Amino acid sequence: MLVIRKVRKSASWKMISQLNHLFITPISEKSSTSHSPQKFSSLNIRCFRSVSVPELTTQTPISPAMNKISRVARTDGQAVLFDYLHCTRGFNYVDADHISKNSPCFLQSLLSKVDNDQDVTRALTRYFRYHPINEFEPFFESLGLKQSEVTSMLPRDLIFLSDDHVLIDNYHVLCYYGIPRTKIGKIYKEATEIFGYDHGVLDMKLRAHENLGLSRSTVIKLVTCSPTLLLGEMNSELIQVLEKLKIIGFENDWMGRYLSNKHSYNWGRMLSTLRFLNEVGYSDEKMVTLFQMNPAFLFEGSGKQIYVLVGQLLKLGVKMNDIYSLFCQNPNILSLNCTKNLWHALYFLLEIGLEIERIANIVSTHIQLLGSHSLKGPKTVLRGFKGDKCRLCQTIKDDPLNLFRLASKSKSNVEKMTSQDPGKVFQKTTFLLRLGYLENSDEMAKALKQFRGRGDQLQERFDCLVNAGLDCNVVINMIKQAPTTLNQGKDVLEKKIVLLKTYYPVESIVSFPSYLCYDVDRVHIRFSMYAWLKQKGAAKPTLSVSTLLACSDARFVKYFVDIHPEGPAMWESLKS
Repeated sequence: MLVIRKVRKSASWKMISQLNHLFITPISEKSSTSHSPQKFSSLNIRCFRSVSVPELTTQTPISPAMNKISRVARTDGQAVLFDYLHCTRGFNYVDADHISKNSPCFLQSLLSKVDNDQDVTRALTRYFRYHPINEFEPFFESLGLKQSEVTSMLPRDLIFLSDDHVLIDNYHVLCYYGIPRTKIGKIYKEATEIFGYDHGVLDMKLRAHENLGLSRSTVIKLVTCSPTLLLGEMNSELIQVLEKLKIIGFENDWMGRYLSNKHSYNWGRMLSTLRFLNEVGYSDEKMVTLFQMNPAFLFEGSGKQIYVLVGQLLKLGVKMNDIYSLFCQNPNILSLNCTKNLWHALYFLLEIGLEIERIANIVSTHIQLLGSHSLKGPKTVLRGFKGDKCRLCQTIKDDPLNLFRLASKSKSNVEKMTSQDPGKVFQKTTFLLRLGYLENSDEMAKALKQFRGRGDQLQERFDCLVNAGLDCNVVINMIKQAPTTLNQGKDVLEKKIVLLKTYYPVESIVSFPSYLCYDVDRVHIRFSMYAWLKQKGAAKPTLSVSTLLACSDARFVKYFVDIHPEGPAMWESLKS
């Protein structure tokens, strides 16, 4: 009978363990507490003393957002979990403390089973007495792994950490070495095999990296960023990178200052970058200068951006000496954001069909602007040119800064640079003096910022309005009222004047020069609608240009579309 009872008790315990494994699932949350490493000590398993408490609820765990746990309940839960791990399961103090304080998702799952009016300490104490937990769940979470990662990494046939002593031994090797416990999860995820090493192997691999002349702190950063360095033989590419850096004049631990746990590193690509720079003409002294000014050249993307960018510039025909000068004069050009902007600019220019020689010239003279400005896509800019790539290319050839004026999402730096160009300032000043602005006046300074383009371009646009039949003095007054009128190309102004003359005399815009600033499509559709209404006798024949254009779309529809039964249909037809 005693034997039967023991068998039943064993079977019951096993079933409870399996059910517990199914129902206790953590919810992801980050934490970063770490302690000095300790070993698990093998202690006899003890149980909490028997206490009469209310039954623990068996409801399905719910999300933290729906079941908020008070700080007191969470603190009590951590204390009970610590007591269970340390006293009942025999974990040493530091391990039990770290796991209990750094597994909030697992603890949340446990606490969600407790009614708000229950005593958390007593309820969880009773629960742990009859429900052994899957210890790998809070353990993996305390290493910094997310919920989905924890679930996929749980062993199938084990729930007690003490049953995998090899895993725990290698875990403690990393702790003893000084690797933060919350960073060990990344190592486990990317190099799980090292947690199966025999005794002494992992420690030997860590020491081997120190033998390369690296300090322990640098080794810790290395293996945290690139856990695969601890797999197999010593990484020969890393060794060559360190040797190359030492040859060109960097101390062994220089690299450690710039390694980040947020990145992984490709040592083969980094080595290729160093070799590539040598092959294209960079001396050791030049490389030292380059990397000292901006270490991101080498460490962000493991040197990929510098390798690819230099190659592309050489393909464009930029000389190596010029490339070196560009990098030294613009040390931030190879940061991730600047490189991204530069690539977009090159794509833009190639996409619209600009000649390679022109692109190389623009890169050589405006690389700082190319790197610091985010450009719109080619299709967006081409809409203003009705898809005419040739005309857009010619506009950029006339003045490369037109690329930024047309495509840049931020114009301030472009205009500042333009205003600082002595030649352009002189041309614009000469033109503005002819318009009647006083030299060195506040009005002149303001006008220099408002008018865009070279002096000869502004004069050409001015002449376009005069040639349309307007008096010279009248045009001057119009421009002073609406300076942005001359910020458009000559062909755009000519198109708007032709459209105006179809419906109105050219003099009709003297009192409303802002007409020239409206979009051609807006002007065309509204003028056409007004002409149709006049044919139907539904609109006054003497409405001004400003009356038609200055109102909002909603107001125009109300007063110039809906006033005729067939108006809405005609309006939709014009828009399509």
